[in-house]
Amino acid sequence: MGPVRPVESVVFLIDKKWLPLAVASTLAGWGSVARAETAPAIVLGEVSVHAQSEGGLPPGSVLTSVDILGADKIENQNVMNSWELLGQLPGIQLTETRMGAESGKASFRAFNGEGYINGIKVLIDGIPSNVNSGNQRFIDMIFPLETDYIEVVRGTNDPRYGLHNIGGNINFGTRQGGNYNDARFTYGSGDTREVQWAFGREEGGLAQNYFLAKQDSNGVRSHSQSEKYSLAGKWFLTSPDGLMKVGVVARLYSHQAQEPGFLTAAQLAQNPWQSGAHNANDGDDRDMKHLSLHFDWQLTPALFLSNKLYMNQYSDDRRVTFSNSAATSLNNLPRQRRFWDEHQTGLMSTLTWRASPAWVVDGGINVERQKNLYQRYRFAYAVPTDFSQPTTTSNDDQYTLNNVGAFVQAVFKPSERLKLIPGLRVDRFTGDTLIRTSGVSGPLQDAGWIKQPKFSLVYSLDRETSLYANWGRTFQVLTGSRAPAYLTSASQSRFSPSINTGTEVGVKYKPDARTDLRLALWLQEATDEVANMPSTGTTVGLGQTRRKGLDLQASTRLGPQLQLWASHSLQEARVVSAFTASGVSLAGKEVFATPRRISTVGAEYQADAKWRLGLQGRAQGSYFIDDLNAQGKFGSLVQFDAHVRYALNATMSLDWQVRNLADRRSAYVWYDNFFWPSGSAQPMFSPGAGRTAFVSLNLKM
Repeated sequence: MGPVRPVESVVFLIDKKWLPLAVASTLAGWGSVARAETAPAIVLGEVSVHAQSEGGLPPGSVLTSVDILGADKIENQNVMNSWELLGQLPGIQLTETRMGAESGKASFRAFNGEGYINGIKVLIDGIPSNVNSGNQRFIDMIFPLETDYIEVVRGTNDPRYGLHNIGGNINFGTRQGGNYNDARFTYGSGDTREVQWAFGREEGGLAQNYFLAKQDSNGVRSHSQSEKYSLAGKWFLTSPDGLMKVGVVARLYSHQAQEPGFLTAAQLAQNPWQSGAHNANDGDDRDMKHLSLHFDWQLTPALFLSNKLYMNQYSDDRRVTFSNSAATSLNNLPRQRRFWDEHQTGLMSTLTWRASPAWVVDGGINVERQKNLYQRYRFAYAVPTDFSQPTTTSNDDQYTLNNVGAFVQAVFKPSERLKLIPGLRVDRFTGDTLIRTSGVSGPLQDAGWIKQPKFSLVYSLDRETSLYANWGRTFQVLTGSRAPAYLTSASQSRFSPSINTGTEVGVKYKPDARTDLRLALWLQEATDEVANMPSTGTTVGLGQTRRKGLDLQASTRLGPQLQLWASHSLQEARVVSAFTASGVSLAGKEVFATPRRISTVGAEYQADAKWRLGLQGRAQGSYFIDDLNAQGKFGSLVQFDAHVRYALNATMSLDWQVRNLADRRSAYVWYDNFFWPSGSAQPMFSPGAGRTAFVSLNLKM
């Protein structure tokens, strides 16, 4: 046995039996102290009064591991995609694939961003916004200037959502109400040109919000040109007595992008900015739409009803070449054209009853129906790939997925020091698929009602300190258009839902109004976990898995001019018991693409009324890229970004931002064992952007 690292030994020797014991012993030792005014949620930046509905329960006051990023930490960021904004928050892993419209995603709690294990629920203004597979493509509809706040809820104790809410959820809250007329014009590296315009008017009970964005870029690699726009409108009407609000939200998004393709290690070393000749026709045309109706009603002073009826549409035409090999054993696997056409319609209804100062009950139902189409075609060897005439049709599948869910949770305060939050959620899924190439059809795997009990507590040690703990269950169900998600043959194996059981204990310390400190230990165990990639029809059973970690974070403001923040997360995801298709045990192996360490640091200095300077950094450790942990570790990065803002006058300012200030090289890495001949599988790389610079003109009229 090697030397023990003190902090990691605390985390990775945790066993599930010790967490409840830690809670009990700590409570026993602090039984005679005064009530704290703090809640476990930590806010970084400023969040407007419009960020939370007045009548509902703010998640930060109920749930116990919540982080909120305010608009002032968002609106001045120059990012190609809004999921990159999440890199400022603690414990967030960014998987930067950088393949045109298929750009990447955010994950946490040791769930990875490969696309195989989509464990994070995404919402936009409280509306479910994952595609069928769980991927986060709807985030691309949102731009920084429109974003009011980003809220991250970690763990298994949030009963509000079911599907994809395995390790937690992310909610992008956009501007609603207010009076403003803001614009931002940006030019930067890769001939990037971007304009964002946000407009709001609120008068006589009518609130109108509009947003328009256009972004064009040649990218930092060859063959990576991108053009996209987003258009949004909100119209909300509030009754004269303020008790009723009804509104409509509409969004349109379009993106056309070239894909530069993945590089071998030799190609990366030769020239990381190149694109292979075989990728010259690769690209993506993506369109997304959203429409929702909102109705909130304060029925009585104690009773609040919230309703959301929504429609999401996602269509995508992706042309992709994974290999330049002409080996006959590959047939036409590496050259593919994939079409998605997904339609989601749903209803969410929540009722909040403030029965007394000691009791609040919150419950609701949701219904979602998906009608989806997935087509995949393969093409003969050519350099570049000729996507005009397919040689085979791999998929032509029409399928549905229906979800009915319900939840209830209660907030009970038996004393001034203690808050108890029991909860329960249930979900049921149905659906069917039709494989149009063969005429074969089949129903969705029937899991029955999936029960997910939850429990949280917050205990106030004194006015500065609160201890919190939670326990809960979430689930993973198979997605995609074919087996194993759907039963298309009598001999097909049946999969039970993967049940995740999570436990967390933590302490939040607020020594003064400007400082927040939080420490959390967490453990999450899953049964029958599956790494599932519907777009390729790849399913790998991981069996029983165990994830655990430690999160440390701190933020403080030193006087009116200087703000500092930092976080460090240690995490581990291992397979407890499973075998590969060839019978090799995976027990003890780390779940691929999961780094052991994720860190952030930041500082912002307001020198005077005109100058504001900022520096922030993030880092993550390396990770294994295959399920056997046999191909080595890759993917570590350290990146610092700097920005300067100069106020020209009361309505106009200039921003300079340099991303990856030290020009440190990094790359997203995956193990290509599917598109290469037997024995030729190898790591494939998508290089990070290197140092980039941007200048922006901001107008607040």
